[in-house]
Amino acid sequence: MSSIILQTKGLTKYFYEPLKFQVLKSIDMQINHGEFVSIVGKSGCGKSTLLYLLSTMDTDYEGELFIHDELVTGKTDKELAKIRNEKIGFVFQFHYLLAEYNVLKNVMLPGLKLGKLSEQEIEHNAMQHLIALDMKDQALKKTNQLSGGQKQRVAIARALINNPLIIMGDEPTGNLDKKNSDMVFDIFQQLTIQYKQSLLIVTHDQDFANRTQRTITMEDGKIIS
Repeated sequence: MSSIILQTKGLTKYFYEPLKFQVLKSIDMQINHGEFVSIVGKSGCGKSTLLYLLSTMDTDYEGELFIHDELVTGKTDKELAKIRNEKIGFVFQFHYLLAEYNVLKNVMLPGLKLGKLSEQEIEHNAMQHLIALDMKDQALKKTNQLSGGQKQRVAIARALINNPLIIMGDEPTGNLDKKNSDMVFDIFQQLTIQYKQSLLIVTHDQDFANRTQRTITMEDGKIIS
């Protein structure tokens, strides 16, 4: 296996409502193992659209997408769901934690869905991630009892539970104040340094982007640097 985790060739995307509009223009990019990369650009430049294509959640595009040397373009919805669950962790601006479950169960859910380990093993791994993120004492609380920064730490633990090849983030600090944004950045940086975790983060926070290992800048649906 090569060190390239994610690669695109000629990725092109159109929107058709209300008129045909080209939102992504022949995107060629790659993310390497253990790399911490940010994507920046003005609103409407196509960065979130690109992330949705890279995450396999949107399959209506031209060009090719490879995840760890495997061509995923053209795979069935069922195959893509399995790839997402096994290989991609997600951290969004809104954490999408389920209020009916406690913190520990929220972290466990993608692992239970994947079904590769026993429930006891998944619970053990979930607890280890919560310990690493200084959230052990919150494990049995309901998510509505947490602060915004704590919720985002739970979302990061959940993203890590299946040991993904890459974590993708869409504005993961967008709802956080400076202190909590810095905390999330520090966690991401630690994941890269300590565990060689690959990270691809869409952000409008230039300070955040400037501290990542590499920044991809987009403009009008193209990568310009």
